[in-house]
Amino acid sequence: MDRYKNLSADSGVLAYELSPGAIVVQFNNGWNYEYTDQSAGASAIATMHRLARAGKGLSGFISANVRDAYVRKFR
Repeated sequence: MDRYKNLSADSGVLAYELSPGAIVVQFNNGWNYEYTDQSAGASAIATMHRLARAGKGLSGFISANVRDAYVRKFR
């Protein structure tokens, strides 16, 4: 996983892993959430990829747009 830059300094996101059509987001509480094109929509995944690389806005986007649209939750 790649460490999230957290440029806003108040994100709950710790790390992320990108793959075609999917993203796994690791939060500070140790939980990992996997979102896919099928579960959250291709547009949302593309936005999440962009925000993850940018290091800002990912947690807010997840909360506002895809909160429960994950395919799996794991540690």
